Amino acid sequence: MKKFLLPVFVLMSVLLFSQNRRNLQRQIDSIAQNKWDSASINLDSIANPKLIQLNVPFKDTLVIRDKLVVSNVGSDFPVTPYRVMQLPNPVKWFYFGQNNLVFNQSSFSNWNSGGNNNIGIIGKINYNLMYKNGRHFLDNTVKMGYGFVSGTGQAARKTEDYINLVSNYGYEYRKNYYFSAGFQLLSQFATGFNYSVTPDPTYEDRISKFFAPAYLTIGLGVSYNPNENFQVIFRPVNGKFTFVIDPYLQKAGRYGLEHDGQSVKSDIGSLLNVLYRIKIYENMTFTNQANFFSSYVSHPDRVVFSYNGTLDMRVNKFISAVVSLDLLYDHDQIEKMQMKQTLGVGFSYNIGLENRDRDKKMIKQLIVK
Repeated sequence: MKKFLLPVFVLMSVLLFSQNRRNLQRQIDSIAQNKWDSASINLDSIANPKLIQLNVPFKDTLVIRDKLVVSNVGSDFPVTPYRVMQLPNPVKWFYFGQNNLVFNQSSFSNWNSGGNNNIGIIGKINYNLMYKNGRHFLDNTVKMGYGFVSGTGQAARKTEDYINLVSNYGYEYRKNYYFSAGFQLLSQFATGFNYSVTPDPTYEDRISKFFAPAYLTIGLGVSYNPNENFQVIFRPVNGKFTFVIDPYLQKAGRYGLEHDGQSVKSDIGSLLNVLYRIKIYENMTFTNQANFFSSYVSHPDRVVFSYNGTLDMRVNKFISAVVSLDLLYDHDQIEKMQMKQTLGVGFSYNIGLENRDRDKKMIKQLIVK
């Protein structure tokens, strides 16, 4: 009997121990599960996201597509306000600039045909600052140039010398038609001489200098600007003032002066200005500008005529060749047609134009706050 009860007791002890073991394991597992739940990510919040609408304000990138095309930098420099007037309103100030440096040099040594060593340099700038506000625009232009040539046995002689300041205001009263007002100031930097008459001039041989003469025209009228390459300005009321500040040059008949010692001559008449640019090939343009002035007071039959034609051939972004022709007829200066022709190859650099790629071409803007 004892032998039978001993195995039964052992079996019951094992069953009770295993039951307690399972209860203890459950407690341990519940504690571990609670720690896991407290540190784990709530997957239900990710599984059921909430969508919130964000209000992102629109910002104009100022990239003009299809409406404004500016070709390779420098070959399509703005010559009229047309493109600026087609832009949207947010940006009001725009700037453009051309910088040119042209030089030539010749050197001879035992050259049988002969020759004279010389070196010449011409520097030119053309800067434009435009303002646009709705139908109003203000176009300000500064053009300056100075050049000289120096040869062996000769003093330096200037080959280019001008100051040209222009400001035009316009109000678009009809598509491409504007009420127009503006002024132009023309003069030069240095003293001028007639080298054909005085090959070795002194200061007393001067025929011109800074503000002797200087021409100021100011007037009211209308303008027509149907595209970026064509513009006509007509001002039926236009004043013309001739300044000669050098007493030595204030002589009757010179620059239209009526008596000796006169420093300012005033006149009133009408003005017509025509600008037309032709694109011959890629990177080759020919710009024509003609100006006519007729006086209402003195000699209406004597029309003052000036013309400038410039052929710009751009080799690449920094090198270009420029051929220019200037014609002038002013009875007050000389009763003959005056002509000046220049040819130069040199360095050119433009600012205010940006050509990032073929699909995004922009006019750079100057933002003034």
